[in-house]
Amino acid sequence: MAKASRACALLLRFLAMAATISAAAIMATSHETTNIFSITIKAEFYQIPSFTFFVIANSISAAYSLIALFLPPAGLISRWFAVFDVIIAMLLTGAMASAGSISQVGKKGNVHAGWLPICDEVSKYCNQIMAALISGFIGLFLYTIIVLHTITTELNPLLP
Repeated sequence: MAKASRACALLLRFLAMAATISAAAIMATSHETTNIFSITIKAEFYQIPSFTFFVIANSISAAYSLIALFLPPAGLISRWFAVFDVIIAMLLTGAMASAGSISQVGKKGNVHAGWLPICDEVSKYCNQIMAALISGFIGLFLYTIIVLHTITTELNPLLP
């Protein structure tokens, strides 16, 4: 039973690491340049702080997953996994929320603020952002499962 639980945890962490690395890489490589009325418009991820936060949060969670893959499963440090897993899940939730809201403004604009949508002009950029958000959401979903798995395996013996 313990080996199956450890194998499940390793698989979940590996998949979460792959999803968050993909999300960070796709977002970090998103850029497009277009001309509108002889004005050059350049769209890159680092121009928007929410997208930069998304890349940093996904990179941190991927690094944590890599470290967690190689740490021993038993002992005091394994109990700290529950705390760190929750922190990483919250970090990813914040990154997904901020990047998702900004991408929605880029796609639909905001009539009340007078912001025009930009995805009609830089569609490749917006498609890459959407792919990064999908990969990031998969990573967040996997971390939620990891949190639940860690709580049931590590903290269950502590609860009455």
